[in-house]
Amino acid sequence: MSKLSDVRVIETAVYFLEVRNRVPLKFGPETTTEVTCARVRVRLSDRNGRTAEGWGETPLNVQWVWPSALPYAMRHERLKAFCVRLAQAWAGFPTSGHSVEVGYDFKEHHLPNLRKEAEQPDQESMPWLAALVCCSPFDIAVHDAYGQLVGRPVYETFTAEYMNRDLAAFLTPAPGVRVSFSGKYPKDFLLPKVPAQIRAWHLVGGLDLLDDAERTGHEPQDGYPVVLPDWIRRDGLRCLKIKLRGMDAGWDYDRILKVGRIAIAHDVDWLSADFNCTVREPEYVTALLDRLRDEAPRIYGMLLYVEQPFPYDLEAHQIDVHAIAARKPLFLDESAHDWRVIRLGRELGWSGVALKTCKTQSEALLSCAWARAHGMTLMVQDLSNPMLAQIPHALLAANVGTIMGFETNGMQFYPEASRPEAAIHPGLYTRRSGMIDLSTLQGAGYGYRLAEITRLLPAPAATFAG
Repeated sequence: MSKLSDVRVIETAVYFLEVRNRVPLKFGPETTTEVTCARVRVRLSDRNGRTAEGWGETPLNVQWVWPSALPYAMRHERLKAFCVRLAQAWAGFPTSGHSVEVGYDFKEHHLPNLRKEAEQPDQESMPWLAALVCCSPFDIAVHDAYGQLVGRPVYETFTAEYMNRDLAAFLTPAPGVRVSFSGKYPKDFLLPKVPAQIRAWHLVGGLDLLDDAERTGHEPQDGYPVVLPDWIRRDGLRCLKIKLRGMDAGWDYDRILKVGRIAIAHDVDWLSADFNCTVREPEYVTALLDRLRDEAPRIYGMLLYVEQPFPYDLEAHQIDVHAIAARKPLFLDESAHDWRVIRLGRELGWSGVALKTCKTQSEALLSCAWARAHGMTLMVQDLSNPMLAQIPHALLAANVGTIMGFETNGMQFYPEASRPEAAIHPGLYTRRSGMIDLSTLQGAGYGYRLAEITRLLPAPAATFAG
């Protein structure tokens, strides 16, 4: 049964905002020094002819979404071109419904064909993760516009009052599990009381300086910290995520020890280890964990979870990970495209899921519901989200409830990029006492308060009307 509040997309625009890192960030075998953020505006119309505008934004982080030997510039331009193609497709998308329903139907039934159409002869195919990331700012913007249209914050709309379909229309329980999604909606799997502040994780990248002895004299002199102890002191950090190589056990072990010792000296509570999909055998991780347990038990105890050691394509690399999860919680990240992959991950022994708005807001909600219903733990991880991208990212973490806070590192790598947004939402772009503050988000949609943000946008790369 349809509702008067059902919407369809009638107009889109996409903008590209270029951002340069103040310091490089190493992703597995690649290093990023700049990023393009795709900012999207959509206009929706409901069955009464009322319209509303919404905004979404996602960094097109080439090295993360498309690891490859192809030149960076080639991958970068193909992602931007795909965003323009998506803007046209979203503007002509005929499906109407709630924002989750519109977003799900586009991702399930339209995005795969668009990705296939974007293939070029004799060239490497765009990964599904890259297609999701390009799609995500449109999906985010649809959620914002829907909230604007009904006059409610985004997370108050995920109920039977607004949705036509319950979760049983989207999700199937794992075999042999007494779970039913009938009569359930995303709101049923969110926190009943949303905190105004949440714990922030700081990213210790593979190239980040750990102490003053590692300075070369070429560090930026911009007033922001450079070495890890200075970040900990300035931001009151209590949680550190450590990027590892996954192909050099000695380096990885020493890196955890060095960061762990700094953490202990500065009263940090928790560590996590992120291998960024570079490990090939579970024994690599179990051996490292066992050595830590035996030789550095305090640091081992501080290790809260391990993140995505194995290749992106879980279906192609069905590695049994029960031995790792028996030692530490093990979280899917790059592989967790949707609830079906999470179901496979659960069968293989993964214990948790790292959600990201860059895989679409709609899918993050559905994945949250499936994982929670099956007893899996949640985390929310960053894509170094600056500017508007930080707001849906932080709201996702605050509403789903995680093992401990969320990762937020845009202020480490390009803090000046978010200055206009930070003037209105200072607590979202600076970590204080190890926390992020969401209390300035107000009003319908995502509570961006765009009218108060003095952001000068470039000319749109494309606009389309349905």
